[in-house]
Amino acid sequence: MKPQNQNLIGIGFMLGAMASLPFIDVFAKFLGQMGIPILQIVWARLTFGALVTLPFALQATGRAALWPDRPIYHLCRASLLILATYTFFLSLKFLPIADALAIFFVQPLVVVVLSALVLGEKVGPRRWAAVFAGFIGTLIIIRPGFGTFNPGTLLALAAGTFLAVYFVMTRRISGTAKAMVTTFQTNAIGMIVLSSAMPLIWTDPTATQWVMLAGLGTVATIGHFMIVRAYDFAEASLLAPFAYTEMIVATLCGWYFFGDFPDAYTFVGVSILISSALYISWRERKVKTG
Repeated sequence: MKPQNQNLIGIGFMLGAMASLPFIDVFAKFLGQMGIPILQIVWARLTFGALVTLPFALQATGRAALWPDRPIYHLCRASLLILATYTFFLSLKFLPIADALAIFFVQPLVVVVLSALVLGEKVGPRRWAAVFAGFIGTLIIIRPGFGTFNPGTLLALAAGTFLAVYFVMTRRISGTAKAMVTTFQTNAIGMIVLSSAMPLIWTDPTATQWVMLAGLGTVATIGHFMIVRAYDFAEASLLAPFAYTEMIVATLCGWYFFGDFPDAYTFVGVSILISSALYISWRERKVKTG
């Protein structure tokens, strides 16, 4: 297959993922408004994710997929994913989807910082400048000290930070296992961890709510699988700009389903944040290619 065709397929997978992922937030926000506990929603996301990926994981490596080679490490990763998902879903109780996602986009910047401090990767002054600019963009979105304090901003920031640590841990084991197997193991470990807490908080969902819970977990799994497939066909630096189309879909979903629309300050902050992240991606590609 020609490189150009491979790139187009990769871009197609990425656009498909970005078009579907905001619906996870739509389901989560609706379910939260209906009184389903946030932790139960997170449990459903991981449980249905594990069920959807199980056949593919078994096909990839057989029964070996059922037990991770580094259980404690994967338990830590799963715990971080639980924290990231929980704090982000909880932020949706206080913020519109687009605003929460805009603040959540701080995670690529945190990944750069952690990559330098934890993984020992070299980060030049230009990328540090981009991180600082992205931080300014985040402050424009949050606008601390102006108006009424909204706890959703701290929750979305926490979610982005937890996911950044999760990505850094994932980067350390990249290439040691098939992506689908790792995805299944993370979901399964998270499901087991949260299942112990379900009797304490469980609220019986209606038939409609069960469909929404299953839809949330399925969409999340398919969306993340499409991201993995996108990287199979195209380089990360090429795909990075298309990842931010999620913000467009999230804005439309928030407006259509909940009547929310970001203000001008949010758009300005998001523009700075995205520009910073894209510059970091471009610099990483340039450094790697010499």
